[in-house]
Amino acid sequence: MKLERLVKKAQKGNDKAYLTLFQRYEEDIYRMAYVYVKNQDDALDIVQEVAYQSFKKIGTLKNPEYFKTWLMKITINCSLNVINKNKKVIPLYPDFEVLIGSENQDIALSLSLDELMNTLQEDEKSVVLLKYYDDRTLKEIAEILDMPLGTAKSVLYRALDKLRQNIKGVGNYGKSV
Repeated sequence: MKLERLVKKAQKGNDKAYLTLFQRYEEDIYRMAYVYVKNQDDALDIVQEVAYQSFKKIGTLKNPEYFKTWLMKITINCSLNVINKNKKVIPLYPDFEVLIGSENQDIALSLSLDELMNTLQEDEKSVVLLKYYDDRTLKEIAEILDMPLGTAKSVLYRALDKLRQNIKGVGNYGKSV
């Protein structure tokens, strides 16, 4: 069934239509949330929160063709809320997450990329993730983040410049991008 028809049915109160829509994008929501919070439990909590928020507010969606964009915007907002809430939590053992990491992943590269992304401000991180992780166009990014297209472009180029500058100081991964 076409996306627009499903959205319109969901807006009229059809729970099955909403469930079908949400399940179509559930993995994308999880991946986006995980990239932000870097924690499986928090990412799963965000998926649940996005399901609740989107179900409750589906009537406010004006353009059914932008359903996924709308979901990603809710996901980003929920992720940022969790990050802000977690800033107030002080871990007893800050290195604990490094100790329990997966053995078969390149921990040094993962930590370097994580450290590199943490040099960016939240808006810069959002633009970079949407552009290169979620493969969005600048126009879509501007819509998701509710900013003018020119601002989205400048934030992206500023973020890429910061990443180029900072990559020299992170790990042993080359001299330039």
